[in-house]
Amino acid sequence: MEALIFDQLSLDYHHVLQAAAGTAAETARDDAIKRNYGKYVLIVDGGIPLGQGGALSTTGGKSGLEIVRNAARGAALIVAVGTCATFGGIPAAAPNPTEAGGTLDALRELISKGEVKAPVVNVPGCPPVPEVMTGVIVYFLTYGKVPPLDDLQRPIPFFGRTVHDDCPRRPFYDQGLYAQSFDDEGARKGYCLKDLGCKGPTTFNACTTVKWNQKTSFPMYSGHGCLGCAQPKFWDREGGFYGKLF
Repeated sequence: MEALIFDQLSLDYHHVLQAAAGTAAETARDDAIKRNYGKYVLIVDGGIPLGQGGALSTTGGKSGLEIVRNAARGAALIVAVGTCATFGGIPAAAPNPTEAGGTLDALRELISKGEVKAPVVNVPGCPPVPEVMTGVIVYFLTYGKVPPLDDLQRPIPFFGRTVHDDCPRRPFYDQGLYAQSFDDEGARKGYCLKDLGCKGPTTFNACTTVKWNQKTSFPMYSGHGCLGCAQPKFWDREGGFYGKLF
């Protein structure tokens, strides 16, 4: 990932990685948009408060909603990374006082008017898988188009199968063998974690194939059930691990 950023891409604006701050940072962003209009990739990270016209979140005197919309108008590709940027995530959890939403929620009106022409690709996950983010950008740079998308704008090569489909605990599920607590004999034998709130059967993501930390592990491999973080409204879904505790 870091080699792609340093050797292949020009990262003109990022609120964490850039050296500039304040007015210099805002100027760098605006200059990058003007200089590369229609040619750049816009990466959106974080939920976007839509209530009160976006006024509940501001940077440099501009609302987050305004900043995203302005940057989206000149983008060649828009990638929403993380469940907050895709579906609103935890900021959109009930009762959602800021009316937080995802990137498509923020841009839907402009897209319908033709003011935003770039395709929007959703890469959900809390956090998203780094290789999936990289894969989407590399695919676009290689083929000049986005990969096939599902009905939630997620790239099918990475979100075409559920976490459950490729889980190493799947054989135990097929046999009807389920752990009943995180420290019982079934858990130690690797039994399925469905009865402990695992959302793998209804969650589409590449966790069990791409894995995490350079293919080191993923939740079910290390003994924890899937929270379903790549699905819309995952924090408000009934059941799950937290329902079992509280």
